[in-house]
Amino acid sequence: MAATLGSTIAGFMREVVNAKFYGTQWEMDTFLAAATIPTILFGVFNGALVSALVPTFSEYLARRKREEFARLASTVGNVLFLTLSVLAILGWLLAPYFVPLVAHGFPEGQMQIAIHMTRWLMPSIVATSLAGVASAILNAHHRFHSSALAGIAVNLTTIAAVLLLFPKLGIFALVLGTSLGLVMQLIVQIPSILMLRMWRPVIDLHHPGLRRIWLMLGPIVVGSAAGQVALFFDRYFASTLSSGYMAGMNYATKLVGFPQQIFAAAIATVIFPLLASQFASRNRTSVKQSVVMGLRMVNFITIPSVCALIALSSPIVQGLFERGAFQASATQLTAGLLPYAAVGLIALAANVVLTRCCFACRETRATVVISVISVVLNVVLSLIWLGTLGARGLLLANSVSQSVQAVMLFILVWRLLGALEWRVLARSAVGITACSLVMVSALHWIAALGAVPPETFVARTWFLVGQIAIAALVFLASTQLVGVEEPGIAWRLIVKKFEGRILSPPEGREVPIA
Repeated sequence: MAATLGSTIAGFMREVVNAKFYGTQWEMDTFLAAATIPTILFGVFNGALVSALVPTFSEYLARRKREEFARLASTVGNVLFLTLSVLAILGWLLAPYFVPLVAHGFPEGQMQIAIHMTRWLMPSIVATSLAGVASAILNAHHRFHSSALAGIAVNLTTIAAVLLLFPKLGIFALVLGTSLGLVMQLIVQIPSILMLRMWRPVIDLHHPGLRRIWLMLGPIVVGSAAGQVALFFDRYFASTLSSGYMAGMNYATKLVGFPQQIFAAAIATVIFPLLASQFASRNRTSVKQSVVMGLRMVNFITIPSVCALIALSSPIVQGLFERGAFQASATQLTAGLLPYAAVGLIALAANVVLTRCCFACRETRATVVISVISVVLNVVLSLIWLGTLGARGLLLANSVSQSVQAVMLFILVWRLLGALEWRVLARSAVGITACSLVMVSALHWIAALGAVPPETFVARTWFLVGQIAIAALVFLASTQLVGVEEPGIAWRLIVKKFEGRILSPPEGREVPIA
């Protein structure tokens, strides 16, 4: 858990560094457009691979078929290495053709720079996918630290490259740092992989486990790809807006993703293996209890986070980002976008838990259909709102489509498991929302006092920390007054996890590209 937390913090610090050196300038827009295809491939191959490989790998290890497991894992890794090496070469050659599909609104000079950046990034997809296989192997052996450290490695490498090489390379320091970081996430896992002595120079296309992986991987890849298509259309539409909006959307999304990555993803990583074992033992009662518990924790984490992100949008952006190239105009732009991204946080976190439940129950086809419906809705709403709301409309379309997806997934889980304890969930949501509104009232009272910190990084940071601390105290005190149970449950889970030294896989890690 410490490594996962470190990875999340390092990822956020990467955004702080990027904001200082690149702000919302056109160069940052160009990098984000160039990184779209590698980011999509990361989400599809890395995320989908881990989700599909871990259950199959774990099954072979549970049956003590270690040599068969080694041949299967080696086959997957070797085939991916060869396939994606060819794909990376094709991506390098074909960049002038597919990059304009993403950044069709860019002028010609900016388009050529985006193509050049994409070519720098394409080789890293090989390391990214092999890192996914390595993570799956280590997770199946319940060795989670190395795969969690991969996130720290990629982010620290990117930060170091920008800090050291910016004077000479400018925006290409970020491009180079991202490429090297994606390679580092594989390198940090290699020692643990070598200790297992798993690799074999073999490609066994007739291995029975390969068909099992393919049957599971196909729907997951389609579902993951459907989710990544939303990113493609976000960048596609944003490229037609004024310079800086694509970068502003990215910063707003990262701010929303910070609490989701730290807390909600951590819940999913604990609940996913638990759900899989409970479903395998046909203990549906325990499965339902675990899902309800996960959703209650999502309420506890995300509802006050959404309220705080909206109430403190300007102080948060100003305190964290406003320095260097990130000027007051960039703060105004990003703070104006943040509420539209924040309203989707609850659904985004709930989808993690609900999707993991569906996968644990081996229900992949319906999950994929729901993902596709969500993407189609996202694109339609983006088209409707782009002309009137601009970038705000794109973020609002994301939030609405994620909320619809959460409702559909909840109905699917209800049908898979039978009636859930909806009264418990409703009571949880109502109580936490009420306490969050009390917290927002306290924040508005602080704002009404008219206190303005000096225009220095330290002063703004301390002022922001003070506001967040007061908000947290008011929220927690309110939960105690009205008898909300979630804070106590969360505390007991954390204590139990550390006292029992319970390890959990670093699922749901942020895409470390853009």
